[in-house]
Amino acid sequence: MMKGCQTECLAGGCTGGATKQVTESFKAEDLIITPATTLKEKPDPNGLVFGTVFTDNMLIIEWSLASGWEKPHIKPLENLSLHPASSSLHYAVELFEGMKAYRGVDGKIRLFRPMLNMDRMARSAKRATLPCFDKHELLDCIRKLVEVETEWVPYSAAASLYIRPTLIGIEPSLGVKKPTKALLYVILSPVGPYFASGSFNPISLWADPKYVRAWKGGTGDCKLGGNYGSSIYAQHEAIELGCQQVLWLYGENHQITEVGTMNLFLYWKNEDGEEELATPPLDGIILPGVTRQSILDLAHLWGEFKVSERYITMSDLTTALEENRVKEMFGAGTACVVCPISKILYNNENLNIPTMENGPQLATRFLNKLTDIQYGREDSDWAMLVS
Repeated sequence: MMKGCQTECLAGGCTGGATKQVTESFKAEDLIITPATTLKEKPDPNGLVFGTVFTDNMLIIEWSLASGWEKPHIKPLENLSLHPASSSLHYAVELFEGMKAYRGVDGKIRLFRPMLNMDRMARSAKRATLPCFDKHELLDCIRKLVEVETEWVPYSAAASLYIRPTLIGIEPSLGVKKPTKALLYVILSPVGPYFASGSFNPISLWADPKYVRAWKGGTGDCKLGGNYGSSIYAQHEAIELGCQQVLWLYGENHQITEVGTMNLFLYWKNEDGEEELATPPLDGIILPGVTRQSILDLAHLWGEFKVSERYITMSDLTTALEENRVKEMFGAGTACVVCPISKILYNNENLNIPTMENGPQLATRFLNKLTDIQYGREDSDWAMLVS
């Protein structure tokens, strides 16, 4: 793994080019643990609001071009001290990941396909000109943090511990350039359902091409904070129009891309009369979600219908609705797992999506399969034990 990291740095993929120190990653065996001695009361898992409660400890690792990575440190959760000229504050030189730890029915703590998150984080770091790192070493540090905070993993099959790895540029300079200082940290938050309406309740979408989430040649395929902050304005307009999320469109033909912060799936009879599960392709404007990949993997494994990564336009969808070819439509992501879609407001017209009227059999099947693995009701090599 170190060789791969070194190769990327020598190729200019990470900050600092071929500087020797930058090629060296921190190591989990050097982890310093000084946990909090004053512990907070654990919240009721039935009343959790997403991302508002945080555990007692955090993981923090500093990097500089001059010294490379410092030793990783698990320490009490605290505020960061940043220079007001830090590049993350001015130019959004930062990225994050989202993953979860689950308390299984057997009491064991599991992570779900965490190396996919590490892979994506490394790709995001390269795109943001932030320092590279050994993905396995970071995962081992995260596992240790979760182990330290074991009692924060909810004793519930309807809640989990959200894990937020973050990497930011902290160089005190107003120059628009690769940062020479960075900070990697991981914070944890016990969470329940992502949407206030609860888990697996259908949502309504607003589709309008005047706002675009990502574009060709941009950073839509990376998990950068700027992709999300710039979406909030459109999200509020959707709410004002009586919808819960934005269905992001792209191009003159109103190509469907993502739904809110989720990947999108359409289960229908396609133009050729084939039963098909379709999702937009990874062409640079779609985030390669872990849940997205898992749904595709399961669908291919089942082999019961056509599975496609293909372009879908609003014209395709409206025609299919008129011809009663749409079965289900749903979003997928780490926060919500699977979320059915019931309505789309498009061109001042409400399009009824018959997801709930049709069961929703497939969306429910994916949800049950994934959560069975996550909570240990089913053995799978997708689940990684924390310790």
